[in-house]
Amino acid sequence: MNETMHDHRRLGRELELFDTDPLMGAGLPYWLPDGAIVRHALEEYVREQERAAGYRHVYSPVLGKRELYEISGHWSHYSDDMFPPMELGGEQVVMRPSLCPHHALIYRSRSHSYRELPLRIAELGGMYRSEPSGVLGGLTRVRSIQLNDAHIFCTLEQAVDEARSALELIGRAYADLGIRAARHRLSLPGEGGKYVADPELWERATGLLEEVLAGAGVEYDAVPGEAAFYGPKIDVQVVDPAGREATLSTVQIDFHQPERFDLHYIGADGAKHRPVMVHRSIIGSVERAVAQLIEEHGGAFPAWLAPVQLVVLPVSGAQEEQAYDVVRRAVARGLRAEVAGAGQGSLGARIRAARLVPYQAVIGEREAEGGLAAVRLRDGRRPEPVPTAELLDRIAGRVAARGPELWADA
Repeated sequence: MNETMHDHRRLGRELELFDTDPLMGAGLPYWLPDGAIVRHALEEYVREQERAAGYRHVYSPVLGKRELYEISGHWSHYSDDMFPPMELGGEQVVMRPSLCPHHALIYRSRSHSYRELPLRIAELGGMYRSEPSGVLGGLTRVRSIQLNDAHIFCTLEQAVDEARSALELIGRAYADLGIRAARHRLSLPGEGGKYVADPELWERATGLLEEVLAGAGVEYDAVPGEAAFYGPKIDVQVVDPAGREATLSTVQIDFHQPERFDLHYIGADGAKHRPVMVHRSIIGSVERAVAQLIEEHGGAFPAWLAPVQLVVLPVSGAQEEQAYDVVRRAVARGLRAEVAGAGQGSLGARIRAARLVPYQAVIGEREAEGGLAAVRLRDGRRPEPVPTAELLDRIAGRVAARGPELWADA
């Protein structure tokens, strides 16, 4: 267990990232401005990675008719985890517990040729789970979930490569985010009526996922009773400060829903064929991903995710004009920068207050005269004073690179 990890429920509130209110309800946290910055940066990162990997983004509603979830199988296998239906215009409407039925309908809304496949559809969308109050906590178990979800519609021959590519995308994201996976789990069905009764379906999908894991060279544990109701999945597990394990990311191969929604594509032979549906989530829910980031980094986020990336500290009021000019230029470069002015306390106190900010630029009388900044990095290093224009170039470069290194040689 990593002893440097922190409880996100405490630290997230101390850092004013998120909070809750009884009038909003349990399991329904709200995001404060700094937390909203982290969330937005994370969402934009995911969208950018998905676009580069050939995904196309959609939006779909958070409600659906009960009939939709009867077709998908959620109503018969998952309704205990769903909110009750609402009567609307003589129909029953449900807050969706997942995005996959909506994406199946989006696929079904147009005809498709084998030449279009694989078709990768992604969405950062809301969904709702009726979690018991006893399991709710911070951002890790919530009732309103913003899910990074995607579904790949492909041929059977493409399914293994698509699932393996999704697993590789997850690995790259973890490296950029500084998240460590505790283990990979092959989640298999257990006993009882929770799972779709189709032994051939389970055998085929499990065999393909085993091939994915073998091809990726990933060690894993096969665990019965943790599969989705419609098929097996690869789960990427993380651990919290108390040693509790949770699933953050997932890859699934699904034969069930393409059958239920009668999905097809036109093959090279001119006949209809059933696609395979690969489900995958790079970071899982945004809520759980941010919770893990808080606990992994103790609030000292990678520079590109930090709510404030640069704080400029004038030694006295005489340098505040120069400090605000640096911040204006930083903001124009797309950086998140603030001034911690002399009126906010001694220089030492202001430096300590900004200890989680990746970059500090101290401007005293000598620096102001020379157009320089004395640089302090969050990791304790103090490079030589540099011209403020060079400082902004360096910070912008490191932020764009999204790496863990705060400073690179010129």
